[in-house]
Amino acid sequence: MTTASELKAKAIAEIDRRGDELIGIAKNILDNPEPGFKEFKTARTVAQAFQRLGIPYKDGIGITGLRGDLKSGTEGPTIAVMGELDSLKVLGHPHADGETTAAHACGHHCQIGMMLGVATALQAEGVLENLSGRVALMAVPAEEYIEVEYRDDLRREGKLEFIGGKPEFIRLGALDDVDLAMMTHTSSGDADAGSIAFGGTNNGMVAKRIRFLGRASHAGGAPHMGINALNAAMIALSAIHAQRETYQDPDTVRVHPIITQGGVAVSSVPADVRMETYVRGARTEAFMDASDKVDRALRAGAMAVGGSVEITTLPGYLPIRSDESMLELYGRNAAGLVGKTKVQRLGHRTGSTDMGDVSQLMPVIHPYVVAATGNGHGIDYVVQDYELGVLTGAKAMAMTVIDLLFDGAKNARRIAGEYRAPLTKESYLSLMRSMLRESSHTE
Repeated sequence: MTTASELKAKAIAEIDRRGDELIGIAKNILDNPEPGFKEFKTARTVAQAFQRLGIPYKDGIGITGLRGDLKSGTEGPTIAVMGELDSLKVLGHPHADGETTAAHACGHHCQIGMMLGVATALQAEGVLENLSGRVALMAVPAEEYIEVEYRDDLRREGKLEFIGGKPEFIRLGALDDVDLAMMTHTSSGDADAGSIAFGGTNNGMVAKRIRFLGRASHAGGAPHMGINALNAAMIALSAIHAQRETYQDPDTVRVHPIITQGGVAVSSVPADVRMETYVRGARTEAFMDASDKVDRALRAGAMAVGGSVEITTLPGYLPIRSDESMLELYGRNAAGLVGKTKVQRLGHRTGSTDMGDVSQLMPVIHPYVVAATGNGHGIDYVVQDYELGVLTGAKAMAMTVIDLLFDGAKNARRIAGEYRAPLTKESYLSLMRSMLRESSHTE
C-alpha cells in the first residue's frame, strides 16, 4: 500500500527535476512586472504553463486571473493553491520597468513559481491517483492595493466591483466550491535567512480616493482670487496626524496618505489636488472608526480654505486568521525541509493581505519563505535564494496538500468540518459593500 511519505518523496523529486524551469518562470515574471489588473503578460505566462502541464483552466477571472484544476483519483474536498500575479510600483528598484516603475518588490513572481511547482509535484506518477479531492490552482490579480484612482475608475465603469483580486474572485464565484486554501509569500528580515515563518495575524484596511477642489488663479498676481486646494490637503494631513494619539495600541491602526496630484502648474493656485490613503487596523471595528476620523480631518481641510472635498471610501481587506490544524501539518513538512530550528511562528503584522478575506470564509494558511534581502515594498527588496523562494516553498505546500487529501482526504474533511467561518459569502459581500461610501463636502 502506498504511503503519504512515498507520495511526498515523488512530489519532491518532480519539483527538483523541473526546478530550473520553475525558477525560470519566476525570473521571467520578475523581468516583466505588471501592477494589478494589468498583468496580461504574466497571465499569459501562467496560461502557457498550464497548457504545457495539460491542466484545463479558465482565464479572464477578475480581468486577468486564472484558475486551473487538478482532479485526483476519487471525489473529495477542493483545496486552492494560490499565487499572485501583480507587482508593486517602486521607482529605482533594480528590476523595475523603466516606463511604468512596476517592480516585484514583494516577491509575487516567486508565488507563481511556487503555485506551478505544486501543480508539477502533484502530477508526478502515482500521486494524484492516491488522493481524494481536487486542487484548484489560482493565479490571482491585484493583491497590492495600489493605483486606487485607476482601479476605482474600473469599478465605476462596471468592469469590477472590488479593487482587490481575491475579493473579486470571491464575488465572481471562483471560490464557491473551495473548502481550504493556501499560498506562500516571500519575506525578508522577519526571521533568519533560509527559514520559513508562518501563522500570526494581519491588519485589515479600507482605502480612500480623495479630491480637494478649489479655484485656480494667478499664483503671483492674484492669489486672493483663488482657493488653494493644496493648502486644504496640507491642513487635512495635519488633522489626520492629530488623531493618532486617539488610536488604541492593540488596534495597530496605520494611516499613510500620499498626494498623487498637487497642482497643474506652479504659476497657478492649485484647484484640483488628489490624495490616496489606507486606513488599517487589527479589527474591522477599529479601522472603520479610524476611517471616520480621517474623513473628519479631510472635511476640516476643505472647510479651512473655503473649498470642497470628495471622499470615496473603498472596501479593502479583512484581517487574516490562519487555521491551526493546517498550520500543524504545514509546520511538520516545513521542518522536514529546512530543519526545526529554521521554522518560526509569526505574531501580528501590521500590513494587509486579501488572503484575510479568504480566511473569513474557510481555513487558510499564508506562510512565508525568508528568501529575500532588503525592505518589503522597498527599492532594495530582492529575492536572493530562488531554491528556497520557489522550490522549497512549493515542496512544503505540495506535501501539505498530500497530507490533506491522502487516505480519503481524512485531514481535509476534518479541518473543513471543524472550521467555524466568521462569515458566509453572502454576509462577506454585504459587509464589504457596506464599507463603500461616497460623499462630497463644501464649506
